Amino acid sequence: MINWRSNYAFAMHRETESRWSEAKLILGSFLIILMVGTLFLVQPSSHNGEVTFVNALFTATSAISVTGLGVVDTGTAFTLQGQIILLMLMEIGGLGQMTMTLLLIAMFSKRVGLRQQVLAKEALGQEGSVNIIQLVKRIVLFALIAQLIGTAVMAFRWVPEMGWSHGLYVSFFHAVSAFNNAGFSLFPNNLMNYRDDPIISLTIPALLILGGIGFTVIVDLVRNRRWRKLKLHSKLMILMTPALLLLGTLMFWLLEHNNPHTLGGAGIGGQWLAAFFQSATARTAGFNTVDIGQMVPASLLFMMMLMFIGAGATSTGGGIKVTTFAVVLLATKAFLTKRPHVTAFGRTLSPQIVTRSLAIIIVSVMVLMLAMFLLTLTESVSLDKIMFETISAFATVGLTTGITPGLSEPGKLILVLVMICGRLGPLTLALMLARPSETRIRYPEESVYTG
Repeated sequence: MINWRSNYAFAMHRETESRWSEAKLILGSFLIILMVGTLFLVQPSSHNGEVTFVNALFTATSAISVTGLGVVDTGTAFTLQGQIILLMLMEIGGLGQMTMTLLLIAMFSKRVGLRQQVLAKEALGQEGSVNIIQLVKRIVLFALIAQLIGTAVMAFRWVPEMGWSHGLYVSFFHAVSAFNNAGFSLFPNNLMNYRDDPIISLTIPALLILGGIGFTVIVDLVRNRRWRKLKLHSKLMILMTPALLLLGTLMFWLLEHNNPHTLGGAGIGGQWLAAFFQSATARTAGFNTVDIGQMVPASLLFMMMLMFIGAGATSTGGGIKVTTFAVVLLATKAFLTKRPHVTAFGRTLSPQIVTRSLAIIIVSVMVLMLAMFLLTLTESVSLDKIMFETISAFATVGLTTGITPGLSEPGKLILVLVMICGRLGPLTLALMLARPSETRIRYPEESVYTG
């Protein structure tokens, strides 16, 4: 007689082991690329002067996690070789190591394994029968075209200033950094000298939005050009992205237009341009055209909220993701209106999606609280700046109030772990450590008093 319970338990055990192995593969490949990048950056030919191993590790982590936080000035501390290494790490981090791996396999005409296809499909948010190699090629082509267009546009500003070779290189570096939501700049004060420049202040956000909306949405828009045919995920992203951009622009202008150290010295057009720029970069990449350290506390707090929300899933951006935030808002609305199900655009969200979104937020807050607590022990700076820097690192944004270069080595290592956790996803790491298992046991229900 077949013992179906034993077979079911064995199958569930195999599935759990498979998921855990996939998580280990993702983490392992990320760490290998990170260490290789660190070893290249620490070589004397990659930097000018002295760059310690910890600083090289921090910079490599910031690049591959597309964060943009820096402990040294990128434009002066690293040679051309070092900057090219950073460009490669940003591309790998932005497109994802699985995407780049599949592309390399396809280039050398090797067979793609089933597990690699499954991991790539999951990373790119694809379901059903999909030619994953063809999809990866299109994504990489789209990214390359977007970056080249961004390079060409910004070259109109920087080639006349710097000459053809250096101007094109600076334009390309910033285009790659912007599309991958990395926030690295070759200028000591980031893009503050171009606060009122519409070419730079509009091109950079355009690249940020393209990279941060998510490849899933882009693929869906190409395949289904009508609103009714779009997936719910795409509809939420298309609705929430401009809403957050407009809200951020309005709030930054209201809070900063009288601040002489940020927007106060610009004309009305320049103020709105800078407010829009910071609204776009706050959720995705750490470029800035105003001095973040001179912002009023209310602006910093609002920026922390935008950074925590972040960009879209399967995108080059970080944070808890826009759709996670949207699902929690919808679940809250359903609870307050006493509706039995969470719905949006004529579709019902599964309880698993709602639970996952809540878990992502809870685990993220726990990671942030632990990191902030540790930094208060290692650093002698105010709590508000520690909070800002930690959220910026976790959400892979890269905006800074200026304290990162002065952090102690333990403080830098704490932020390295925070950036890794933020890029790979805190829930992914938590599930890997917890070794999740499924069960068919159902216990009796009982109430707990809350609220």
